[in-house]
Amino acid sequence: MNALWDLQDGTVENIVDRLDPSPPANYKTVQSLLRIMESKGFVRHTLRGRAFVFSPCVTRDEIGGRLAKRLLDRSFRGSASALMMNLLDCNPVNDQELDELEALIQDYRERKTKDRASE
Repeated sequence: MNALWDLQDGTVENIVDRLDPSPPANYKTVQSLLRIMESKGFVRHTLRGRAFVFSPCVTRDEIGGRLAKRLLDRSFRGSASALMMNLLDCNPVNDQELDELEALIQDYRERKTKDRASE
């Protein structure tokens, strides 16, 4: 998906060319993955001459949100704090990153307060 998001649209060959050459991507494998993603609604294709041109139907943020929700539900029983503690315990986090997390949490709280007030 990253290659397709970067290209905005492209043929299987365009996407293969955009992928990391080590190890080289197999054309048929990329084509199969695109068809699977199309069946799931993540990409669509149009015809340009005889070639299928694929384009994304979802953004990076949408996919990131779906993956995060799935991880949260499957691995942490829906507990955001358990996920966060796991991340903090397993990965070195410097003071600047902790400050950024605190600012994000504060911003989130303010937005939720505004949302409740507008209801």
